[in-house]
Amino acid sequence: DGRGINIGRVKEKIIANELATEAELEGYSDQQIQQFIFKAGFSTAEKVTNVSGRGVGMDVVRTNIEKIGGQIELRSEEGKGSNFIIKIPLTLAIVSALIVRCGTEKFAIPQLSVVELVRVSSASDHRIEKVNETPVLRLRDRLLPLVSLPNLLNLGSDDLLSAVENAQTEVDGGDDKNAAADASPGEDGDDSFIVVAQVGPYTFGIVVDAVYDTEEIVVKPVAPILRDISVYSGNTILGDGSVIMILDPNGIATATGNISATNPADEADAAVNRTARDERTALLVFRAGTEEPKAVPLALVARLEEIEAEKVEISNGQPVVQYRGQLMPLLPVSEGLERMTEGRQPVLVFTDRDRSMGLMVDEILDIVEENLNIEITADVDGVIGSAIVDGKATEIIDASSFLTRAYNDWFGRTDEGAEQGHSSGRILLVDDSPFFRNLMAPLLRASGYDVLTAESADDALSMRDSGESFDVIVSDIEMPGMNGFDLAREIKEKGAWAKTPIVALSSRTSPSDIAAGREVGFVDYVPKLDREALLESLSNTIVKMKGAA
Repeated sequence: DGRGINIGRVKEKIIANELATEAELEGYSDQQIQQFIFKAGFSTAEKVTNVSGRGVGMDVVRTNIEKIGGQIELRSEEGKGSNFIIKIPLTLAIVSALIVRCGTEKFAIPQLSVVELVRVSSASDHRIEKVNETPVLRLRDRLLPLVSLPNLLNLGSDDLLSAVENAQTEVDGGDDKNAAADASPGEDGDDSFIVVAQVGPYTFGIVVDAVYDTEEIVVKPVAPILRDISVYSGNTILGDGSVIMILDPNGIATATGNISATNPADEADAAVNRTARDERTALLVFRAGTEEPKAVPLALVARLEEIEAEKVEISNGQPVVQYRGQLMPLLPVSEGLERMTEGRQPVLVFTDRDRSMGLMVDEILDIVEENLNIEITADVDGVIGSAIVDGKATEIIDASSFLTRAYNDWFGRTDEGAEQGHSSGRILLVDDSPFFRNLMAPLLRASGYDVLTAESADDALSMRDSGESFDVIVSDIEMPGMNGFDLAREIKEKGAWAKTPIVALSSRTSPSDIAAGREVGFVDYVPKLDREALLESLSNTIVKMKGAA
């Protein structure tokens, strides 16, 4: 209860800050005008003090809420008061999502944003109309703007909106209702589905080809190369093993104009935030055996499962479960963890090729992004060390240790050349972080490469001076002392490695970073933890090198 938001004062500030013209504001509702308080730098205070007037506050709140998949909604009535409604996911590790299809591709839409589903056909009561050439859906005396997912994502499939409109027009204008079949938008006949979504005060419809069931999905962060595409918030792996993208209703609303586009100052702030975020690692935080939290890089985890305790069997003294037609060994994360004998056992599933291994845990706590810094190394098998994660001292587990416990030859050579004792190539991995060296070296060895590691650029150059030779050098960029750019310059300028190709391995993959890497001599630039991209880059680099030789 209070005075509410002064609409007149907000309008004055909007015009003064050139966020909109007076003519544009005439067409805005009071609720739309109120949303401008979430703009960066927006303040109605007349004077700037230590605690107010700087315009820093509400934009930070909204940014951080949306970052974790939530929403904030403002309802204010002048003279009566204001309500702020914040919706956040119950858990950040697993969210409920609606699976839809567009063309031949499936997508997930977080159920938090889904209001209802509407089927539209030539014979339905729901009508698609046009207002100023903009398609809208008339739903219970409301007009909802519509977004055609094929057009928005450039999938190249038929325009569903046009197909349904044509079908409706033919039915309205002719005697034969079967004529609508000629305007079929997809394999489902003349039916199309509209997902009615809500982002804050804005409600709009997303037109899709088909709607499947809802699923509990594990949210995996998008690769750095896709982070600038606002319509995606992540990706996930479905039960059949297929990988699909998770749509971001906030990004769709912004891309289609339902939410005002950000001004240049906002875009600059977002660029700074993205740069800072590129330095961060997504971690899955869980509890196992003790109350102290533990964490593992989210990119290594294929799925989160809850397995019925009664389905766990014992084979050769080892807990196993039948998982996707094969036996999957189950390992405890710590000695103090007791396997559940009833109920459902949370399991982290690690998968590579046709093998899977499950780590039994007590509880999955959260997914967080942190600038990972191992502050205390550990001599305990299965633990890399301790770091501060989400403000708490957290053990970072060594996933490779558990994988080799499950299968002695997990990181054995798997290609034909490796089985005959021939390496696919000799690789030098340069990274100051023992965490990433412990993760990446086994992955490279698993593909048949002979791998040596160096913890700094100086160590790498010492290997060069001692006569070591390699087919490819893989180097981190952000390292203390001599960074990856300086190392590449040094290698290319002189010495025995001048013709050895160098691949950059970095969490910073903006176009400017990639251009800078090419300039100093990197033949490729690969995001950290993108195993497939790294293996493809190494394979292509070695093939080109041998072809040139």
